[in-house]
Amino acid sequence: MGKENRKELIIKPLVQDSALKHFINKLEGINLLYVNPLSADVKNFKTIYDSDHADIIICHTHDDLIKHKKSGRHIAYLKRVTSNKDIDDLHTIETLGVDFVIIDTADWKIIPLENIIANLHNTQTKIFTTAKNSDEVKTMFTVLELGVDGVILSTSDIEEIRKSQNYLTKRTFHIKPCKIIEVKDAGVGERVCVDTVSMLEYGEGMLIGSKSNFMFILHNESAGSSFTSPRPFRVNAGAVYCYTILPDGKTKYLSELESGTEIIVVDMKGNSRIVSVGRSKIETRPLKLIKAICDGMEGTVIVQNAETIQFITENGNLLPVTSAKQGDQILGFCKNASGRHFGIEVNEYILEK
Repeated sequence: MGKENRKELIIKPLVQDSALKHFINKLEGINLLYVNPLSADVKNFKTIYDSDHADIIICHTHDDLIKHKKSGRHIAYLKRVTSNKDIDDLHTIETLGVDFVIIDTADWKIIPLENIIANLHNTQTKIFTTAKNSDEVKTMFTVLELGVDGVILSTSDIEEIRKSQNYLTKRTFHIKPCKIIEVKDAGVGERVCVDTVSMLEYGEGMLIGSKSNFMFILHNESAGSSFTSPRPFRVNAGAVYCYTILPDGKTKYLSELESGTEIIVVDMKGNSRIVSVGRSKIETRPLKLIKAICDGMEGTVIVQNAETIQFITENGNLLPVTSAKQGDQILGFCKNASGRHFGIEVNEYILEK
């Protein structure tokens, strides 16, 4: 049986001892620190360190590993990987029943980790590695799609930790049926077609709307038709002014999306994942406005008036905007209104129409 599929972010604070308490008091959602367990400031955290007092004891040699393993403690083996010989050594380590291996690589990071993950992912030994920033954390958690089990982030920057946590948090949206109360032409304008770097599945799309608290699921183009080829990486999202949601909870105008921007994709059950934009295309097209009501609130979206732009109905079918009519139920996300300042949610009175 393979290991539990739970990812962990471990923080190695790069701060002076005198600043450690202040630093860790800012941490939220972090359970494991790479620090000296004898520090009085870390008594509320679990620790991983090369010390007998740590919750997870780091070993550097086979003899040290065997000695501590006999004590029944949780053991991590730190391995510097510079060649295939080092990877082969990990097989021996795994047979000794080590709980964790910490992989320290040189210039080559991805290929060695792919080989190690392939060899150890069906074992009980968890794979940790190191990172210096949130971009590296993201990469490590997605190597060979499975990713490593844990990343030790060396930093003094709280914001880098928060960015890294976004890659671990599976945000869930409360998707509800929204009743269409008005459909009308909205003239000609610019719409944004978003091509992502991921293959989107049936039922997945982007949350798009005129308000940050009321958005509709615009389905991807995986269905295709007799006139168009399936493009499961694409969402024809809406007019340039529309909002979508980013991984950190901020909103962004569709007109601001560009290659490399990370966005949220949701399915009809409200499960979300992070994908990156490959490119966005802004083109002039005929538009249509959809107005709907949900929980007593009204929301609108303006999208291109074409058959390939599709909503998801209450029963999970796809509804082209060209067929949408008053009384139809389509899936969306709504909550009580709040203000936004450059995409950041703030508690202030706001009325949008």
